[in-house]
Amino acid sequence: MRKLFIAHFDREVRVLGMGERFVTDRDEGIGGVVGGCLTSCLYEEGTGIGGMNHFLVPTDFLDEEFIINPAARFGMYAMELLLGDLIKLHIQRERLRIKVFGGADLPGGSGLGARNIRFIRSYLELEGIPVAATDLGGSVPRQVLFFPRTGRVLVKKMANDTGRIAEAEEAFRQKAAIEL
Repeated sequence: MRKLFIAHFDREVRVLGMGERFVTDRDEGIGGVVGGCLTSCLYEEGTGIGGMNHFLVPTDFLDEEFIINPAARFGMYAMELLLGDLIKLHIQRERLRIKVFGGADLPGGSGLGARNIRFIRSYLELEGIPVAATDLGGSVPRQVLFFPRTGRVLVKKMANDTGRIAEAEEAFRQKAAIEL
């Protein structure tokens, strides 16, 4: 995870790569770029405590094929780790809100975006976490910048970077030996 200062926002920003997460109670930003991946911005409303994750592979607990394949548990694991990190900061679960982004249908993604969207919708319904905003699907990657202090999220569509993001996701998938 990289840390940088963005003068326009007068804030430090943690930039997440695939498979990373970050939780904070400080006035800072968390960002990243997602294609077929998902990023979840989970925060406790009104307290400034929140976090973000970035995961590539869903866990579709409604589809037996993904339950059997241990590599496909990454989405569930990423969500549980993010939630657990927030609980360690003594959040009140009933005040949690989430904003979710990504799930684009990128070249060579084998329907990954749609599977991620199906997973996150099922997970949030099961967990009962209210969804404050989403920008899911489509065919282009997104750059996401989340400010847990306020719950504000800025999203920029990146149509010119579709091929580069698709290649990065494929390289990560191969490095992690994840089968789609």
